[in-house]
Amino acid sequence: MRLRPALAIALLVLVAPATSAQDDGRADFASRFAWSIDDADFGGWSGLEIAPDGRRFFAVSDRGSFMSGTIRRDERNRIVAIDDVTLQPLPHSNGKPLPRYFTDSEGLAISHTGEVFVSFEAEHRVMRYPSVSLESATELPAHGSFERMKNNSSLEALAIDADGALYTMPERSGGANRPFPILRFKDGAWTRYHSLKREDDFLPVGADIGPDGRFYLLERTLVGIFGFAARVRSFEMTPQGLRNEMQLFRSPAGTHDNLEGLAVWRDDDGKIRLTMISDDNFRFFQKTEFVEYVIAE
Repeated sequence: MRLRPALAIALLVLVAPATSAQDDGRADFASRFAWSIDDADFGGWSGLEIAPDGRRFFAVSDRGSFMSGTIRRDERNRIVAIDDVTLQPLPHSNGKPLPRYFTDSEGLAISHTGEVFVSFEAEHRVMRYPSVSLESATELPAHGSFERMKNNSSLEALAIDADGALYTMPERSGGANRPFPILRFKDGAWTRYHSLKREDDFLPVGADIGPDGRFYLLERTLVGIFGFAARVRSFEMTPQGLRNEMQLFRSPAGTHDNLEGLAVWRDDDGKIRLTMISDDNFRFFQKTEFVEYVIAE
């Protein structure tokens, strides 16, 4: 369904960098843009990919929708509008609409050849589509741990490296002291790539591999009535797993909405940007927003 920009109700919020954030000072707040569209399928955005130019974007929702659109920016590279939005349902492997309990798409990764991969957390699986036109779908082989993952808490994060290997991890590890497994799909099979220690209440919800080859992880937690807190960490990727952790930012509760999708790219000035999208859970008191940070030089 093609949606005209005139149907969008947008709210732009451009403020000074968030100096109250508890972070290492490695990423600076750049802009925030909230908007809504008069369509029942708009909302719940959980996975995000950004084209290398920082303008074309793609997202998946937890109701099985696939969105594409264009980000409009001002002279300071701040997000000021969203144009050319298109919504379409993700098809099942049989070409039909996704059945009940199969629609909870959470992670999105697009290869440099244009292949689209989507992870799901109800029926735990990863689907492959040849291109963003979603003309067909195939299900990747499952890892043995998939069937033991918790409903509504499994394959939230999905990323792809330059060689086409996929990386995913569940939102919950299955125990307060149990590490989060990071699984890699390479040469037609899943293997365990790394285990990430669970140290606090933050849960992984989005991942990407940046143009610098580092693994970027978006995590968030709900702090009671105060709202959501979020953070992004990055890691060096080695054959032995993740190394050299850096915390790029950590926002206090209520600074942003429920950030779940992460895309990492390099702008025309050579700076790495972290673009995130929030999941409004289809609730009137939450909002869909793009939030962007720039990694400090």
